[in-house]
Amino acid sequence: MQLMPATARWTAKKIGIDGFEASQVQDLETNIALGTAYLKLVLDELEGSLPMGAAAYNAGPGRPRQWRNTGTPIDAAIWAETIPFNETRDYVKKVLANTVQYAALLTGQAQSLKARLGQVGPRGNNSPGENRELP
Repeated sequence: MQLMPATARWTAKKIGIDGFEASQVQDLETNIALGTAYLKLVLDELEGSLPMGAAAYNAGPGRPRQWRNTGTPIDAAIWAETIPFNETRDYVKKVLANTVQYAALLTGQAQSLKARLGQVGPRGNNSPGENRELP
């Protein structure tokens, strides 16, 4: 998993890895622990939205917050097409398409991309405030 050095340090601190050194991201187990922990923290912040989580993992969590529709929720597939960065837009589409393929392999059942993506819209009324601490 790819993490920027500052993000790796921040995540290591959050999950209790004392004395973290940037070179530790080369260790497979540490890399996976950091990457999955960071993704979980991002998904929690973004109310479990897979499209926004993928965008945040690629472009940083502040950007999907800015790109979030403030009006009526829209299908996440449409939202993904509005991402202004080509690299992030392509990344999100590929990651989400792959999640459907892996889910089908794991469950043995066809998956609906539309159902898995859901909608993107304003922050829910019952959700906690934004965690500006995320790098």
